[in-house]
Formats: sequence, C-alpha cells, structure tokens
Amino acid sequence: MAIKITEECINCGACEPECPNNAIYEGGVEWAIADGTTIKGAFQLMDGSSVDAADRFAPISSDTYYIVPNKCTECQGFHEEPQCAAVCPVDCCVPDEMYQETVEELMGKKAKMHI
Repeated sequence: MAIKITEECINCGACEPECPNNAIYEGGVEWAIADGTTIKGAFQLMDGSSVDAADRFAPISSDTYYIVPNKCTECQGFHEEPQCAAVCPVDCCVPDEMYQETVEELMGKKAKMHI
C-alpha cells in the first residue's frame, strides 16, 4: 500500500528529498506524474483513468507535505523500507489503508516510472 503523511506533520521537509519517485510534495504545490520520473505521454492512474504524465494536478494537501499515491511504491526496488518513514522525526509517514497494493504491483509501478 502507499504511504501517507498524517496531520501530525511538522513540515520539516526531511521526507521530500528521500523519495526515489518524487512522490512527496510540499503542501500547496501542484503535482505531475512526470515529476522526477521518465514517464512521457499517457499514464494509467490507480483508479483506471488515463492522464498525460505532464498534466499538473491540484495539491492533495494545502497545509502539510503530502504523498501522491499514484507515484508511491513504498521504496520497493530501491530500499528495504519506505525512506520517508525512516527519516520522519514525528513518525507521521504511515501506511495508507485506502491504497492496498502487493509487492508485485508496487514493483510494476516502479518499472513504469523508471525506464
């Protein structure tokens, strides 16, 4: 499953540079699938819809850092554990129960983002 940042976030920013998928954004910042990935053109989101990788989307949070579930792979294929959670000083990076994915699905997502 993806990782989420809870409301306990103190906006320290320690998590953002640790994400190998560039899935973490500062509150209020728009996001795109193409940010920090090699994806170009059409990309299928987890809900089955298709978007252009360069399309910009509204921030998921305006107040605190947030993780884009469509880009989060829990660091599978990069690290032994999610790096955002490893560096978070207040333990606010936790599994997101809304996005259940197997290791195989997470690795498939990683492969699509980093050709």
